[in-house]
Order: sequence, then C-alpha cells, then structure tokens
Amino acid sequence: MDTIIIGGGQSGLAAARTLLDAGLVPVILEAGDHATGSWPHYYDSLTLFSPARFSSLPGMPFPGDPDHYPHRDEAVDYLQRYADDLQVEIRTRTRVTSVEVDDAGGFIVHTANGDQLPTAGVVAASGSFANPYVPVLPGQEGFTGHLLHVADYRTPKQYAGQRVVVVGAGNSAVQVGYELAEVATVTLATHQPVQFLPQRIGGQDIHHWLTTTGFDDLPPEWLAQIADGTLVMDTGRYQGALESGLINRRPMFTAFDGDRVIWSDGTSESVDAVIFATGYRPQLDYLEPLGALDAGLPKHVGGISVTTPGLVYVGLEFQRSFSSNTLRGVSRDATYVTAPLAAHVRKAFAAFGG
Repeated sequence: MDTIIIGGGQSGLAAARTLLDAGLVPVILEAGDHATGSWPHYYDSLTLFSPARFSSLPGMPFPGDPDHYPHRDEAVDYLQRYADDLQVEIRTRTRVTSVEVDDAGGFIVHTANGDQLPTAGVVAASGSFANPYVPVLPGQEGFTGHLLHVADYRTPKQYAGQRVVVVGAGNSAVQVGYELAEVATVTLATHQPVQFLPQRIGGQDIHHWLTTTGFDDLPPEWLAQIADGTLVMDTGRYQGALESGLINRRPMFTAFDGDRVIWSDGTSESVDAVIFATGYRPQLDYLEPLGALDAGLPKHVGGISVTTPGLVYVGLEFQRSFSSNTLRGVSRDATYVTAPLAAHVRKAFAAFGG
C-alpha cells in the first residue's frame, strides 16, 4: 500500500483527498462502523460554531443555506457522503493496535483483527475523542455523585432539578452549561473568567474575518502571544446567561468530599453531578513502538514527525494554526504534510544513495 491512514473522520478523509490529488492510493483504517469520526458521539444539541459556508472539505460544499449553523447530525451525514464520494478503500471496524518500522524503510501496521499490513507511509489521523482528559483532584475516587466527561454527556433530561457543576471555560463547557441551566442549577467551575469572542462583527460571522484576514493561518507560537486563554464564540446569549445569573461561575473547586465539592474559598457544597469539559488528548498509543511520542504527545513540526520518516499527522489541535482540527482548516494541514510524505513513498532518498 502507498499509504495507510489511521482514522476515518474528517482528518482522515481530508488526508485521503490530498493524497489522491498527489497521485497516491491511500487505504483508510477506521475503528468505528462508519467513516464519520467522533461526530455521531457528541451531545445531542451540538451545533457547529462555523456557518455551513466555512464548514466544508475540498470538493464538496456543505449543503443547505451557507449561513446556517449545521447540527451534529448534518455533519455526520456530510462526512458519510464525502467518504462515499472519495472512492478510496475504507476498512471500518478495523482498530490499529501498533505500528512498527519494517526492513525496507516502510511500516507494518498491526490491527486488532490480526492483520499485518505493509505500507510505505502512515498518516495518523485518529483524533482524540476516545481519549478524554479528566484532571484528578483529592477525594475524586470517593465522590458519590455522578462524575463524567462531556464526551459521555448527551442530553439535559436526566439532570432535571439537580445541582450540576460543569468544569471548563471553552465552547463545549459553556454550551452544555447553558442548556443544562434550563432544567438544573448550574455552576461553571473555571480557573480563569470565561472569555467571549463575538460570533458576528460588522454584520459578518467571525469566520469570515478569521479566513479573510489570515488569522486562521497564524502559527500557534504567535497565537500564544496574543491570546492567553480559550475563547468562547457567542452571539450574546451565553454571556447574558452569566451576567443574569442563569449560570453561575466560580473559581475551580479544589477537592471532592463524599457528595460535596470544596470550593477555593474553603466552603463546601453538595452537588449531584460534575461534568468535566476539559478537552482531550491525542489517541496515538499505537505509535509507541516507533518512539514517536513524548508522554503520549507526538514529536512533530507542523504535523511532520521529527523521529520517523514516512509518518505524518493530521487533525492535531493547533497542529499548525487556530483551525487545524476543524472542518474548515484540516485540509490545509493535510496538504502541507502530503508533499514530504509523497516524497518518502516514492523513495526520494534513494536518488541520493539513501
């Protein structure tokens, strides 16, 4: 095989498209039943923060009104149609367990089905949804309430009338906290105050300005100097909910104690549920045999492995820019890593005796 792409979500599909355009023949290995990535598993009310016109992969515009904000299920349908239209081999229910270097300068990809698949190049596009990050606090194991990560949250119905703490200051935390506040008493527990970014500026959605100004292409190293935290896109309703008291915000609690949380001021409060919206970590354990990781994180520059020729990444958060792991931005990163990967597959080193 020219190249094996590990992961059949938006990152894997974008990579497949750019590899095809480069004249390579990729094969996608997807652990799930469909090539739609993590989208089917997000909470029921999830709505994209980018309008349809800014939520497309190359070659297939997102359907519907270009200015509408697609629902989770629309994204699932879109990715499935995109996968069907690609005309590449996609092996679903195929979980990769490890990747090893072979004697010919390529790789052997091992799967849970017992397959050993030789390939010249590997694209790690497995995302992070299956690896949610939950911080560990004192007393956490003994907490008697309901504790979960937002990856396991679906609907507010089961929390009606309850006292709920949502941990996090990002888009998911605020969106989930807002909808829970309709049926429950909700507090956002954050280390810093929530920072809002207007959804519309000058009559245009913020994504118009992110793309036309080039902000989407700024490298993470520059972004770190102009933004000191997570920004929540908001039409005004989320900020209004905090200002009106519909949602309460408090500094992050320090510990659990039975059915209670201990707040930073030393007071304690009984709560029914704590939902961590604390992000994810790359799901890349299968690359451990290559020595390509450092504490589970990839050693890379812009998605190109610095340890293993022929290995590239697509879909890492802030891989090259603010939009790296989004529908609108992932294809730019896929294009960036395709040229060196294609050179490796075509044995560019051999021309110089390598």
